Amino acid sequence: MVLTNLSKMTGLQKKTACIRNICILAHVDHGKTTLADCLISSNGIISSRLAGKLRYLDSREDEQIRGITMKSSAITLLFGKDDQEYLINLIDSPGHVDFSSEVSTAVRLCDGCIVVVDAVEGVCPQTHAVLRQAWLENIRPVLVINKIDRLIMELKFTPQEAYSHLKNILEQVNAITATLFTSKVLEERAEKDTETQLTSDSAHRDQVYDWSAGLECTDDSHLYFSPDQGNVVFASAIDGWGFGIEHFAKLYSQKIGIKPSVLLKTLWGDYYLNVKAKKIMKSDQSKGKKPLFVQLVLDNIWSLYEAVMKRDKEKIDKIVSSLGLTIGARESRHSDPKVQLSAICSQWLPISQAVLSMVCNKLPSPLDITVERVEKLMSVGAKAFDSLPQETQDLKDAFMKCSSEETAPVIVFVSKMFAVDAKTLPQNKPRPLSQEEIAQRRELVRQRHAEKLAATHGQGVAQPGAGENPTDQTMKAGKTKEDDQPPATQTEAMPVATVKQEAENKEAFVAFARVFSGVVKKGQKLFVLGPKYDPTESLHKLPLGCSAADDLPPVPHLASCTLEDLYLLMGRELQQLEEVPSGNVLGIGGLQEFVLKSATLSSSPACPPFTPLNFEATPIVRVAVEPKHPSEMPQLVKGMKLLNQADPCVQVLIQETGEHVLITAGEVHLQRCLDDLKERFARVQISVSEPIIPFRETITRPPKVDMVNEEIGRQQKVAVIHQSKEEQNKIPEGVQVDSDGLVTMSTANKYATLSVRATPLPEEATRLLEENCDLIRTLEQFTTSLIEGKKNQEMNQKTLDQIRELKQKLEQKLQGWKWRNAVDCIWSFGPRKCGPNILLNRFEGYERSVWQCLDKGAKEASLYRDFDNSVVSGFQLATLSGPMCEEPLMGVCFSVEKWDMSKFVEQMSTNRQDLEGKTAGEMLVAEGAAPMSTGEDSKSTSGSKEIQESSQQPFKLPSKRKGETLPADCYGPFSGQLIATMKDVCRYAMQAKPQRLMAAMYTCEIMATAEVLGRVYAVLSKREGRVLQEEMKEGTDMFIIKAVLPVAESFGFADEIRKRTSGLASPQLVFSHWEIISDDPFWVPTTEEEYLHFGEKADSENQARKYMNAVRKRKGLYVDEKIVEHAEKQRTLSRNK
Repeated sequence: MVLTNLSKMTGLQKKTACIRNICILAHVDHGKTTLADCLISSNGIISSRLAGKLRYLDSREDEQIRGITMKSSAITLLFGKDDQEYLINLIDSPGHVDFSSEVSTAVRLCDGCIVVVDAVEGVCPQTHAVLRQAWLENIRPVLVINKIDRLIMELKFTPQEAYSHLKNILEQVNAITATLFTSKVLEERAEKDTETQLTSDSAHRDQVYDWSAGLECTDDSHLYFSPDQGNVVFASAIDGWGFGIEHFAKLYSQKIGIKPSVLLKTLWGDYYLNVKAKKIMKSDQSKGKKPLFVQLVLDNIWSLYEAVMKRDKEKIDKIVSSLGLTIGARESRHSDPKVQLSAICSQWLPISQAVLSMVCNKLPSPLDITVERVEKLMSVGAKAFDSLPQETQDLKDAFMKCSSEETAPVIVFVSKMFAVDAKTLPQNKPRPLSQEEIAQRRELVRQRHAEKLAATHGQGVAQPGAGENPTDQTMKAGKTKEDDQPPATQTEAMPVATVKQEAENKEAFVAFARVFSGVVKKGQKLFVLGPKYDPTESLHKLPLGCSAADDLPPVPHLASCTLEDLYLLMGRELQQLEEVPSGNVLGIGGLQEFVLKSATLSSSPACPPFTPLNFEATPIVRVAVEPKHPSEMPQLVKGMKLLNQADPCVQVLIQETGEHVLITAGEVHLQRCLDDLKERFARVQISVSEPIIPFRETITRPPKVDMVNEEIGRQQKVAVIHQSKEEQNKIPEGVQVDSDGLVTMSTANKYATLSVRATPLPEEATRLLEENCDLIRTLEQFTTSLIEGKKNQEMNQKTLDQIRELKQKLEQKLQGWKWRNAVDCIWSFGPRKCGPNILLNRFEGYERSVWQCLDKGAKEASLYRDFDNSVVSGFQLATLSGPMCEEPLMGVCFSVEKWDMSKFVEQMSTNRQDLEGKTAGEMLVAEGAAPMSTGEDSKSTSGSKEIQESSQQPFKLPSKRKGETLPADCYGPFSGQLIATMKDVCRYAMQAKPQRLMAAMYTCEIMATAEVLGRVYAVLSKREGRVLQEEMKEGTDMFIIKAVLPVAESFGFADEIRKRTSGLASPQLVFSHWEIISDDPFWVPTTEEEYLHFGEKADSENQARKYMNAVRKRKGLYVDEKIVEHAEKQRTLSRNK
């Protein structure tokens, strides 16, 4: 490897205007890593012949085997253009959907990106995803249309067809950008309108609303990709060539005699050349004229490919001489024509020159960071930027200047932690010795040898001991002499050896980071700001102008760390640095104890933590892991902690059952995590469970037809076939169930009675609650703090508006007489207070809802208020594990119709009268102290003793004024009974309705040719998949199939499709939604028709029941199934004759 000049790089790091931080984004297999190889070879780090074959940035073994990138890795390159040198920090990112979290970590550190699109496949699902990620992070993209050689070699397109195809691809990419832009403009417009509506008078209501005005006023020309703007490069990375049209514009302006600026505008588009008049005219297709791009550019490339592939030596020599190139004898004689082609093209149109000059011209330097991006990065949680403290808002200027002065505050963002073998760190590598050191060591060896000889000689003169060989003794003496006085080299070498032994088994963590402001120095102390750190709450606790080196009072989510090492990231290698100015990407060593996955480092405690990264993929695939030898459990736990730190997307948790669970984004991601755990982090043999598939439980409306499509209620019931569903879900004694599903149940001590009804939520309402999970969590936290009487919580206006909007949307979704006033009665959401289930408060005498932040009414003092938390807790427990297989509920609304506590109040008043009787008139009996009592005569003294024993805490009753309520001890056993009763009553209410399982679904997009289409459909139908759409890709023989597939059936799906189609189709699976499985898991035949159709045992397999029993078995719950029936040998008819 030829190392580029390190001093030159460190010099350029200080020139912020000459730095470009870029990442390469694309769909899987569109040629990102091959393009990166071509750019790296331009710096002499790898040979240009190996570009595309070596895949230099894929440093992991499994990346090389699978042929896909699995992590984002960075390298620093130099590029000279027009006497100006640029420093390019290039980050290669994965295209596989399982590793889209790595794309997020790369995008956050960059100012621009190269979007690569395959010329044959065109725009694919991940192309959409990466463009959206770039848009969300406010970074500017440029486009590279790669693999144009496939249009010539595989699809055999003519230049004219290729031009039309490339035009289509450009339109598709621009359509995505336009969609993103339009949604943003309309959103801003809507926000402005709401502000003006609040401020303006109602007199202007008659004005006509113009939807398009916002779009017409905003300039979006700079957003789109167009070759004449210089932000598109056409390339074939594997053959080493690429060009922007400005290259040909300069070339032909001399030949044709037309200005380069005119050619630049007309080379792309429907223009043709009138040779006689030497004019460029608007193209007229009817005359069969070729557009300029075809005539001047594509025709030449096509003819070169044709000449080389047909081995037309004369034509090749003519082309080479006319272009002024020199081709080596080895390439020209090579048996593979691609080698010769690559040699000619990489000299004629070098791809690195085209791409890097486009990057330097079109992508911004760190100085050009936009105000919008800075405010977006610095906004803490639900707070707007303007509401942050003044010290925090002042940091925005430092951000914008990207200053490298000593006085500038240091702000660094760590986007991920990555593990490297400690042996590969620069400080642990053996360094070459200088001439002086070699001479010194030689002298020491000579001295040692002389000492040895002298010692041997001295011992030889003395008498050898009895029974010992003289030579043995001399050797022994020599050894003792050496042991007593080890020479200098040995003493130096010993600690080095121990360090090396430790390093061999150790993984070192390096932080992948970027400096946004100030200068980072080795050994510097900085604050580490956790994601929950809030400068508004913490700044007043810290002294003014404090630094990370000071002794500070403990502040939550704030710690101090020392930057032990700074590294320049060079792909597979790291180079040590002493300091790094702002605007640069770097690696930081020594943060393993302080940063888990990502963090913000700053010299100022006023800096807010950056907004969390946007992850496209949801971790959904769970497996339980355990060591093969139980004694190795501590190593596994330690290894899982390291894995959690090293991967931005993986989640590691210990379940209630004690299982250690890994949650990953997909099958490939899971395999990578398990390999890492075995080979790098835990270094132990592990056993892995079958994937734990998540399900949800729900209820539906009663079906109108039965399993044989007969209308329910009209068929003749069969008297005795099987036990019916009602018998299966036996309701215990003491629980009343009405015909309409209202379930009533009392607590164990009969003091409180609850009546609850379960109803299915509309699908749109469930989806709305799921999408707004974070907002609901904020709302619940705020409501809880209001109830507890905390005053410091203030919610900003934007969040309040979002909550109002959520409430309005819910009201729209919940229409009809059933849902009248339902939204105002919402008591809680669940599970975990932010899930897609609702608890309604429908009983008389107590009003309480989650919308208290919108209408801050006075707090009610009533008996219900003391115990309402118990009811809510029971609801949370019920929604966390349903009755079918202990999975969370989804889309269920529980309404509490009745909550009777009159018996409890009676007992309390009796208890109180007894206490008052004992004091013999010391207290006055307060009339109406318990407004909920029924006015019956007081109970006997024995009853009061019972209640005292059951609650175990007698109430201390001071004198009460009229109208006040009795304070109850809500932490006694009675509250526990309420929780248990509420949980059970919710379960029974759910069992009173038709129950269904919900399965997690993947959306699956498959590209396949016509001949393997049937096989793809066969695999999909076998795995319960459902095809949504099938369309042919224009200009190719490829079909795009969009389907949905249950996560439970997806394991091994990608491998099976590849095997069945001989590798011609590969799917992309992305978690999409939850879908109800239509089968009833408890169904048994009950009518004559069903009995005739399905038989007595209903042997045809019920999918929902199969899933339910599998989950119950895994959790150790009872499974109702007969293993063997009638276990005698079957007799054939012929035997019985």
